[in-house]
Amino acid sequence: MRTDRMDDTLIDVPRGLTNVVAAETALGDVRGHEGFYHYRQYSAIDLAAERTFEEAWHLLLFGALPNPRELAVFRARTAEARAIPAAVADLLPSIAALTRGADALAGVRMALAAVAAHDRLRPLYDEDEDARIADAIRVSAVTPVLLASLHAAREGREPSTPRTDLGHVANYLYLVTGEVPDAPREHAVSAYMTAAIDHGFNASTFTARVIASTGADLAAAVVGALGSLSGPLHGGAPSRALDALDEIASRDRIDGWVTETLLAGGRVMGFGHAVYRTEDPRSRMLRGIAQDLGGARVDFAVDVEKRVLELLAELKPGRELHTNVEFYAAVVMEACGIPRDMFTPTFAAARVVGWGAHILEQAREGKIVRPSSRYVGPAAPVPLPA
Repeated sequence: MRTDRMDDTLIDVPRGLTNVVAAETALGDVRGHEGFYHYRQYSAIDLAAERTFEEAWHLLLFGALPNPRELAVFRARTAEARAIPAAVADLLPSIAALTRGADALAGVRMALAAVAAHDRLRPLYDEDEDARIADAIRVSAVTPVLLASLHAAREGREPSTPRTDLGHVANYLYLVTGEVPDAPREHAVSAYMTAAIDHGFNASTFTARVIASTGADLAAAVVGALGSLSGPLHGGAPSRALDALDEIASRDRIDGWVTETLLAGGRVMGFGHAVYRTEDPRSRMLRGIAQDLGGARVDFAVDVEKRVLELLAELKPGRELHTNVEFYAAVVMEACGIPRDMFTPTFAAARVVGWGAHILEQAREGKIVRPSSRYVGPAAPVPLPA
């Protein structure tokens, strides 16, 4: 393809950059046809089921699982980084009021930018590795606290103070629900959040890396990722899976509701995934966790899943449609006391750790992401009209 730059050649790529390798990463990968993904050398699902959130966080930041002493030091460091500056805390009621009715992540984008300004976060370009890691820990630790505090402000109550004696997930649940979770609920949400830390070069992760490639500060890259995650085509909405369960309401209505939805061109929320061509491993794990928690809602969800998959096979033959992470993530979060308007923020509270790790990796690359475009407008140059 010829261009007006004699030494350049444009390369055609698929729309949306599907299957285009844009960078190298040592953080993990998604193997959709196998139904498998990993963080560094470990299965992400094994980590979610058997290790704590902080252990997976340490693995992504430092390349290794921590020993007990390292874990204790890391837990203390992340707990200390949770504090919201007083000047920013004073702004939260106004931010909550201003963003009421907006997308769930609008408020935290404003609040995180305020924290970054208060903390005087420097451009990644000007920092060494230790300073970049400190920024990643700070942003990843304070973001869940901002999300929970904004939720409290929207409800017209005083936000709780973060507790340094609680682990990362237990503290988040305490801030959102007002109660220290019991062990089963802490494990359930920890497993979900650990499984949500990273998932390949999705739109928000790629956005974070593009911004990081400019040398901007770490919070700026995370705010950009949060903006990307707010889009309906990316972040999804686990609450819509519960809305579907509410609409179905009873077992005798499953067939009619699903058939009517599909024939009308609608989508059954919680089913189908852009990457997986087999069962989403996150869904399989969360189904088991939901069943361990138990309850009528869980039993109904399992029955709905079974029948929906049967109907999808009948009505959409030849398509590989399976339950995705949103379906049981919604069931688990509800069972653990997280309100629906905090489902997407809870996902963001986990994914910010993955964004931070990717931002650090991109900053080490030291090269700006600068693709080309193909011009398809009117031929140029054309003389200006008289």
